[in-house]
Amino acid sequence: MTHLPADIAIIGAGVAGASLAAMIGDRARCVLIEAESQPGYHSTGRSAAFWSESYGGPIVQPLTTASGPWLADQGFLRSRGCIHIAGAEGAEALAALAGQMAAGGVAHERLDRQALEAAIPGLRPEFTSGLSEPTCRDIDVGALHGDFLRTASRTGARLLTDAAVSAISRDGGLWRITTRGGEVRAPILVNAAGAWSDQVAALAAASPIHIQPYRRTIAQLATDPPMAADMPLVMDALGRFYFKPEAGGRLWLSPHDETPAPAHDVAPEELDVAVAIDWFERAVDWRVLRRERAWAGLRSFAPDRVPVYGFDPRAPGFFWCAGQGGFGIQTAPAAAMLGAALLMGEELPDAIRGIDPGLYAPDRFSI
Repeated sequence: MTHLPADIAIIGAGVAGASLAAMIGDRARCVLIEAESQPGYHSTGRSAAFWSESYGGPIVQPLTTASGPWLADQGFLRSRGCIHIAGAEGAEALAALAGQMAAGGVAHERLDRQALEAAIPGLRPEFTSGLSEPTCRDIDVGALHGDFLRTASRTGARLLTDAAVSAISRDGGLWRITTRGGEVRAPILVNAAGAWSDQVAALAAASPIHIQPYRRTIAQLATDPPMAADMPLVMDALGRFYFKPEAGGRLWLSPHDETPAPAHDVAPEELDVAVAIDWFERAVDWRVLRRERAWAGLRSFAPDRVPVYGFDPRAPGFFWCAGQGGFGIQTAPAAAMLGAALLMGEELPDAIRGIDPGLYAPDRFSI
């Protein structure tokens, strides 16, 4: 069996693990351990791909906001905009969202019915108020993930694919990670395994955090009229659906579902797709011509729905990089900067200087 030495072994080569390895760079020898034949297969590659400062709540927002300039400078963001819509029953939720955005310094504007009609042709009259979030952007997820992987490789990181982890032990200050592709030994082990984070933690006898995967469904539709390319992302204030344009006049639609699911290669449920289409047809008077495809991905949350970054209080050299929910891509640059600084024992870089690492520390779950 191959024995690969490293300073830091990272389990998971999705956007969380890849971004962390890229931000560490040549300051340490990293090995990325990926169970699948290609990185990003489960969650990263199935994202709806938008950057929204309001998405994820007030504790996630600093990571999103700090990631924005980096993503823009590197060319991974494209103009989109977002409009949150509400009827009478969603007015309270919309007001709460406006308050959250104001508190976080997120640009927004209240929209009346006339403004909504101009922005979303065909919006049904039940939706009477809205909230514009002009800073919302599309993310080129594939390009971003690929760039992180290439940067990590250029600075010396090794990538092992088809390397599912079967055992983890601690011996003489080193973690010994047994995988299908060989054994990796390193003093520091990073758990960036997404939906499989709890399984990795159990193998390493780390503190239980109870990271829960949830299924999220997306369907691609052809509609009449076709989706305009400059249409904003449209989100229901009550969290029942969202939709956005895609290439060729297509539309991506989600029922905003969060169904608890075991960690596996998740597939969409027909009922979830039907629910999404039903809500879409209640929101606009467009005709759905056909459903072209549908898929599902896993979003993994800690019990308090806040990401977990930091060393485990019970397992020496075990570092959590997990629980990113549906906002792991939009927060990846700042989260990776934070994780790299904590791993290397360095001060936070200027881009995230105002972020409190304690908000994300795993010891908040310790008994």
